[in-house]
Amino acid sequence: MPGGALPEDILGKAAMTLRPLFIGLVAGQRSMTPLAAAAFAARTHRLPPKSGAPGFLGGRYAGIFAGALALGEMLGDKLRFAPDRTVPAGLAARLLTGAIAGAALAPRARRPEAALMGAAGAVVGGYLGLAVRKRAIHRFGQTKSGLAEDLLTIAATALIISARGGKNAALESQPSATQTEQEMDRQAVYRVDDAQA
Repeated sequence: MPGGALPEDILGKAAMTLRPLFIGLVAGQRSMTPLAAAAFAARTHRLPPKSGAPGFLGGRYAGIFAGALALGEMLGDKLRFAPDRTVPAGLAARLLTGAIAGAALAPRARRPEAALMGAAGAVVGGYLGLAVRKRAIHRFGQTKSGLAEDLLTIAATALIISARGGKNAALESQPSATQTEQEMDRQAVYRVDDAQA
């Protein structure tokens, strides 16, 4: 293989590159779930280093607010008078959250491209999801099909957010001994400064 790259590393890097598109597809099903997951990941420092996530996403209340909206969306989805996800307001919400979550899963240098991928995925996912859901409602009913879609959305979101780019990426994400020593030195300096203050 060129440069000694392993097949799983190549596939892992390809999957990481497409993560914004994948999270956009999920946003097409439930607009707020990927945003809530991205906000939680930002708050707990689980996004890629130098992520393209907007600053507000890691705020103290962003995850709580987005999580509450995600829960409300799932509950509202089971109501018979719930509008289709492709009505203008629903599609706009998916475009926005798909773009934000997509940008959060990419390096800052790729933020515009990742946001576009997330938004495009949200539109495609919205229309495809609606077509599949209508058939599922006809066969299983609104509540059962909606619960199944909720579970799939949560599982897919968790998988996409927590994905790593193969063995090499996992090794690269671990701090080196030198980095760890530098961090310990910085903490020691802070302790001394605090003691002197």
